Amino acid sequence: MGTRRTFLSASVAAAALAGTGIPAGAEQLGGCGPGKPVRPQPPDAELKAILREIDERRIEAIVRKLASFGTRHTLSSQDDPVRGIGAARDWIFAEMSKYANDTMKVELQSYIQQPAPPRIPEAVRITNVLATLRGSTSPDRIYVVSGHYDSRCTDANDFTSDAPGANDDASGVAVAMELARIMSKRRPEATIVFAAVAGEEQGLHGARHMATTYKSAGADIQAMFTNDIIGSSTADDGTRDPRTVRLFAEGVPTAETPAEANVRRSVGGENDSSSRQLSRFVRSVAVNDATGMNVRVIYRRDRYLRGGDHIPFLEQAYPAARFTEPNENYAHQHQDVRVENGVQYGDLPEFCDFPYIARVAKVNAAALWSLANGPGTPKGVRINTSRLTNDTDLLWQRGSEPDLAGYEVVWRETTAHDWTHYIDVGDTTTARVDLSKDNVFFGVRAYDKAGHRSPVAFPTPQS
Repeated sequence: MGTRRTFLSASVAAAALAGTGIPAGAEQLGGCGPGKPVRPQPPDAELKAILREIDERRIEAIVRKLASFGTRHTLSSQDDPVRGIGAARDWIFAEMSKYANDTMKVELQSYIQQPAPPRIPEAVRITNVLATLRGSTSPDRIYVVSGHYDSRCTDANDFTSDAPGANDDASGVAVAMELARIMSKRRPEATIVFAAVAGEEQGLHGARHMATTYKSAGADIQAMFTNDIIGSSTADDGTRDPRTVRLFAEGVPTAETPAEANVRRSVGGENDSSSRQLSRFVRSVAVNDATGMNVRVIYRRDRYLRGGDHIPFLEQAYPAARFTEPNENYAHQHQDVRVENGVQYGDLPEFCDFPYIARVAKVNAAALWSLANGPGTPKGVRINTSRLTNDTDLLWQRGSEPDLAGYEVVWRETTAHDWTHYIDVGDTTTARVDLSKDNVFFGVRAYDKAGHRSPVAFPTPQS
């Protein structure tokens, strides 16, 4: 085994090795540093069974049904039984209620949104539909997946014209509902919430209400994913990328305090937010033959100057990220339904790729099930800086999971985009590594008796 004085002779490339899920540089470094190369976590038998149950025909039926309500604009009718957001809300609630049982509760989360010009000109009731699958052994640890069921056309305040919203975002709602159907028959260790939210197009209002409600209750949300515009693999120029989904993950935390910013600048943690660690975890469990997908992580909070329902969770300092198709076709997004110069505009079901949505659902399932059945992200992870040395002391709090087996210290060069090596330190809460904290980045992750791993926690200094 090399020491801190010799291992940096090899460099780490920035991109992951194509098709393997193994971070670039893990193999090349080999014995040039302590530990073993980080490798992906393969799906276990239960996860494989879940992935096989995802049904693209059910997903298609959900998308078409939601589009059939004509418009689902937040300001549209709430009591018309066949048209408007109220009809969509009631249908989603009725469908999700079919999956309810002793461990999964379905509820309507409503509030009155006060005027917020220009998109909320008058007070309106906004309702989220939540299906909560309670965990068996760690129920207080929560993971959330959502799509938004409201829609819009060209004019953001036009609540009467057709706005079928097939891709944006019946596709994301279909993923949340299909996963609720499948996972409701099972009992994850931690709690999973499947959400269909409203008010997104008017300013992320439904998701913000959900996030602040959780925060006020002190909820331990360790990951949140929104699926927004995940319905098509075809770009506006006709090219197709049916095996890739983008995952937007912020670097500098939205909720960072001035004191936290000072620490980040001092230690160089711009690429190590909790959302970046979450994105690395997703790639490690969801890029494989079982999903048939590649996850392209984008180092941004969202698309350029745009936003989605994960942002309210980031505002509450919860780890969150957004799944989106690889290339958006703007003729089929936020458009009046019309034919112009021989081109069909509008967000219609005919432009959705339902096998693609099903594969995105598999990526979500792999991430959620792996998170909810592995240990929680370690808490209180610190690097001891009370003494000047060329080795590194780490410490953390032990988790409370009954099947917790131990911890691994992970590390990478500062130029590497993902963790390359891990050191199994066992069931302890401290570790000393013969590497300088000046030269590499460290993290800590937990593992259970079945070999499931948690996302990595990035340490902060402790003097």
